[in-house]
Amino acid sequence: MTALAAVPARAEAADATVVPVQVTGDPAKRFNLVVMGDGYAAADMPKFRADLDKHLNDLWTIEPFKSYRSYINVYAVEITSAQSGVSCDPDLSSPRRTTPLSMAFWSGCKEDGLQRLLVMDSAAAKTYADMVPGTSASNRQILAMANSDTYGGAGGTYATSSGGNAMSALIAPHELGHSLGGLDDEYDYYQRGVPGGTYTGAEPTSIHHTLLTVEQMKAQKQKWWRWLGERSEAGGVIDRYEGGLYFSKGVWRPSQHSMMKTLGYYYDQVARERMTQRISGKVNLVQAQTSTDAPVGADRVLWMETLHPTGHQLSVTWTADGKVVGKAPNLDLKRLHLKKGTHTVKATVTDPTDFVRDPAIRASAALTQVRTWTVDTSLKTPTGNVPDDFTSSTPTDEPVGAESVVYAETTHPAKKTPVVHWELDGRRVRGSERDIALGRLHLRSGTHTLVAKVGSKTRAWTIDAQRPTVKVQLSDAAQKQARPGGTPEYTFDGPFTMRLTGADDRPGVVVSEFRVDGDGWFNYFGWPTDSTAPWRFSENGTVIDSLTYGKLPKGRHTVEYRATDPAGNAGRPGKFIVTLR
Repeated sequence: MTALAAVPARAEAADATVVPVQVTGDPAKRFNLVVMGDGYAAADMPKFRADLDKHLNDLWTIEPFKSYRSYINVYAVEITSAQSGVSCDPDLSSPRRTTPLSMAFWSGCKEDGLQRLLVMDSAAAKTYADMVPGTSASNRQILAMANSDTYGGAGGTYATSSGGNAMSALIAPHELGHSLGGLDDEYDYYQRGVPGGTYTGAEPTSIHHTLLTVEQMKAQKQKWWRWLGERSEAGGVIDRYEGGLYFSKGVWRPSQHSMMKTLGYYYDQVARERMTQRISGKVNLVQAQTSTDAPVGADRVLWMETLHPTGHQLSVTWTADGKVVGKAPNLDLKRLHLKKGTHTVKATVTDPTDFVRDPAIRASAALTQVRTWTVDTSLKTPTGNVPDDFTSSTPTDEPVGAESVVYAETTHPAKKTPVVHWELDGRRVRGSERDIALGRLHLRSGTHTLVAKVGSKTRAWTIDAQRPTVKVQLSDAAQKQARPGGTPEYTFDGPFTMRLTGADDRPGVVVSEFRVDGDGWFNYFGWPTDSTAPWRFSENGTVIDSLTYGKLPKGRHTVEYRATDPAGNAGRPGKFIVTLR
């Protein structure tokens, strides 16, 4: 749901502590996610931390947050509330509580409100967010969690979510789709259980809603025409599906179900492209570089420090007077043997991600940046005395995944490029000038040590290359067939349940997923009303708050399941075949 209003009441001042949860760099140069709780009394603070861990681990499995995790700092503002819980939870007759953020269900305890619309005092949230040094409205996103097990949230300038509901960790990325991405709801209703009616307005400004047919989108090169016909990241194919913007008829969306319609699925490509643009737009691809303010000599090294996505590498292209002369972060001008006079040297940094297809987005400052120097061969560069050392790197305090890109930036002597040597388990391995893609090393399962050396300095990372596992537990079947080495098959004469239990060799939240008959991967959160209860499949599904869960037609189906650990390692999918008769 999109947020509408804030609760005007202000709570009394409360104690609050800023806790860095994930720091990838200077907050002034990062996108900062500031998460705060409301209605968590002192005794509830362990619950707040557990709720936050669950929220974050789910977030890091969802693209583009997974690939751009290294762009993001996360800070928790632990606010101690005098009262436990939030207002009007779960009913309008429930107590009104005095809490630091004045969070309340029912659109702020309104008689005509929506129960699931969880609002807060935005001014109070800003005050607490301002406690985090280096962050501002331009480089941060506020997410407030209520101490509640009731389903609810909102997304406007700031996002809210209940903290303890089975689906809470999925509410947050949906609301961030609103707050950060400017995405709209794809619901075909506003009030659950009440059909949305027919849309009669003009062509929506929403990037993921349209009145156009598939043929018109292609012919006019409008909306999601670049993605049409492709397998959707949310399941099915990118096409034209009726319903959205709270209307059941007369308006169409790109996917049958995606995060902006059904919690549990991923963003589809259309929404993912927008979210990639917005996350990247909150940071600067070029973090630092040789000054461009005055001409430089041809006897020096030009350098740039860029951002480093978790899952891929940015591209850097150097040109001298229009001719390509390099592809590394640094350029030694001496090697160009420039003719006497002045020359123009440019460095273009581009994010080559497959998540973006729109050339206008690719060319925008979010994904492409250019730096230009005037080189004057008559100038002499002082040698200076800059020792070889590291300046920044992938954080070393947590394990990195086996598919991660690890980076290490160095100091910048004027006339040379410090060489970074990479070692894996004590053996020299080849990396790029400032980073190394671990995926190409095809690491064996287990724990490894990666070391970067420059001069006499070293930095070391623990690599978690152990994939998580998932245990599947089904209710008693009428028939079971399990051949050695084959896919287990089960037959049920009625509803059955499935419990997935993810496990890893390290502590932390393991996120399990499943999909049916090749549809989109769906987050396994237990059961909507109880995260400890297993998922229930039945022919007609189970209706909860006017939504249907676990519908599985009679017949033969293939169910796959997998898990992702805190380091980002994805387990190998398992599967079973089930027949519902």
